Amino acid sequence: MASAASLKEIQEIATCFLCSNLLDIPVSLDCGHSYCNLCLQTFCRKEALLKKVVCPQCLLPNNVNSWRHNKHLERIITVLRKMAETQSESECEEHGEPLRLFCEDDKQLICQRCEQAPEHQGHTTVPVEDACQGYKEKLQKAVARLRDLHTECMNQKTLIRTQIAKWQKEIAVQKQKVKVDFEKLHTFLHEEEKLWIWRLENEEEQMLRTLRENEADLQQKSEEIMNHIQELEAKCQSSAQKLLQDVEETLSRACTVKLEAPKAFSMKVQTVCDVAELYLDVKVMLRRHQASVTLDPDTAHPALTVSKDWRQVSYGCIQQNLKASSRRFTMLPCVLGCEGFSSGRHYFEVDVGEGTAWDVGVCMENVQRGFGMIQDPDSGFWAIRLCTEDSYVALTLPHTVLKLPERPLVVGVVLDCEAGAVSFYNMTSGSHIFTFPKASFSGTLWPFFRVYPYSPLFLPSCTE
Repeated sequence: MASAASLKEIQEIATCFLCSNLLDIPVSLDCGHSYCNLCLQTFCRKEALLKKVVCPQCLLPNNVNSWRHNKHLERIITVLRKMAETQSESECEEHGEPLRLFCEDDKQLICQRCEQAPEHQGHTTVPVEDACQGYKEKLQKAVARLRDLHTECMNQKTLIRTQIAKWQKEIAVQKQKVKVDFEKLHTFLHEEEKLWIWRLENEEEQMLRTLRENEADLQQKSEEIMNHIQELEAKCQSSAQKLLQDVEETLSRACTVKLEAPKAFSMKVQTVCDVAELYLDVKVMLRRHQASVTLDPDTAHPALTVSKDWRQVSYGCIQQNLKASSRRFTMLPCVLGCEGFSSGRHYFEVDVGEGTAWDVGVCMENVQRGFGMIQDPDSGFWAIRLCTEDSYVALTLPHTVLKLPERPLVVGVVLDCEAGAVSFYNMTSGSHIFTFPKASFSGTLWPFFRVYPYSPLFLPSCTE
């Protein structure tokens, strides 16, 4: 007991005042107190002390340059740690006697006095050496098993690394192939473009040459006619004798002047290149991902009427006695499609016809449908609009004005869930209209339509 108490007293002396642990790399000050090197530096930084240090314990000033690493104290602390470990392993904390027995029932080290205690009576106890050998073998078996698991784990890790490298190589090969193929395609299309431009310029040159030759002939004929006119006018203004002189010959020459019928030229350009038909048919490419979309009456605003086949919707009078639905739009005349998309690439078409206004796009499931409804990507809407003043905008924040060369009668919507892209096409011409900036979709997206008076919308089937 005395040795344990002495050890405890020494531990208290060798404990750092700042961190309450045994001193680590002890540093002593002029006042004689010692602290962990790191603890003292931290204390100085907190106190914003530079050249002089106030001892945290006695508050006496000490010069930083006088700090000294107390190696002697450090060796004592090292021995103290070893003594504490030996003491804690070899003596019973309760009785202070050597722990020479092992209780098989409680799986703990005990001393002889513990063996006689009520809590261990009837338990199987064996000498530490005997128990140690048995458990040592068990531990060695556990180590061997864990080593086998570690080896298997490392083998699997090596396999995964190999697969990663192989996969990255495969992707790199495919990326390079796509790049090369498109470069070839770009080169081919560029050469084709130059060829078609050359054909058009050649046709232009030939037609201009013919027209200019005809123009020159007409200019010559015009000058000839003017000469005859001047000659006849001069005759008319001369004396009777001069007028009658060779008058028959003059009239004969004037009568022989004739103007040939104008040559008929076809002003239709013969060199016509339909790029989409000859090289890239955008419509065909988009329709490879076409989904058959129908309208969901349970989401339609009360002022909207959905046809029996769920493919046409129009704006009209407010309908009464509608089926109650939490998914129904109540503020704006909108309706959703029945089919939602959460992964993959999808395309659907909307026949907007000659409507004066419409909104077409996609939206999230949890969008606001009543008061406070706002249509922009931050609110879960990705759509474009034909405004009543006959202008087109993308419903970004703020709106993006769209300059379309021609009015679309059918709008194509492309949704790529993985790429986070929503694009719109004029399917009348197969031209691109707008693509929203990349987004991160979570959950299901639904086809979205806003309907205006006298502007019904129709959803063609995949076969139409």
